[in-house]
Amino acid sequence: MKRFAATILSVTMIFSLAACSSNQEPESTAPPISVQTEPSSEVESEAESGSSEENNASGNILIAYFSVPETDGVDTVAGASRVVVDGEVLGNNQYIAQLIQQQSGGDLFRIETEQEYPGSHDPLLDFAYNEKADNARPALSSQIENLDKYDVIFLGYPNWNSDLPMPLYSFLEEYDFSGKTIIPFTTHGGSGFSRTIRMIAEMQPGATVIEDGLSISRNSVPDAQRDVEEWVAGLSL
Repeated sequence: MKRFAATILSVTMIFSLAACSSNQEPESTAPPISVQTEPSSEVESEAESGSSEENNASGNILIAYFSVPETDGVDTVAGASRVVVDGEVLGNNQYIAQLIQQQSGGDLFRIETEQEYPGSHDPLLDFAYNEKADNARPALSSQIENLDKYDVIFLGYPNWNSDLPMPLYSFLEEYDFSGKTIIPFTTHGGSGFSRTIRMIAEMQPGATVIEDGLSISRNSVPDAQRDVEEWVAGLSL
């Protein structure tokens, strides 16, 4: 009789909790964000703060991303490729990388260069275009430690001129990801991945490059948490 009563009590509590949750928004693991939209452009310029980031999460997953500061000449009308989390300016790819980290665990790694990129939007567009025209290979200032421990590499970047940013070429030429799985994600202004996934596969022939990467329009970045959650869950890591 006691066991029957306990069962009835448990069922009642379950239905009560379900009723409460149906009247609430899904709980977010990400901090609240203040949205700043961005201008139309071939280059997805971004704002970042801080330097290389390493999380002490366990596992065999690395979340590497590239982002360029755009720090001046920006207001909430003209906007830029960025979001603001608790007063901290984050680049689009940095924010998506953090959402992926929340869902998958692993370590965050920011791809950085020795050279500084322009902080203003238009000069950044010109700089990126000239880099591509020169087929430049910017020197990297951040390095991955203990690459052997990682089996899965999430690789994030903006779509610049329908191509990988030139620092991504430096990155993919510096490291050998043979035997590892590379999972691309990008933010863009309408051009999606272009042919960047194919280029990654060509540069890393020994790796398994997932073609079903995550492509997020810059206008959708602030509301991308649910999309990121579903995408990562579908990867069955």
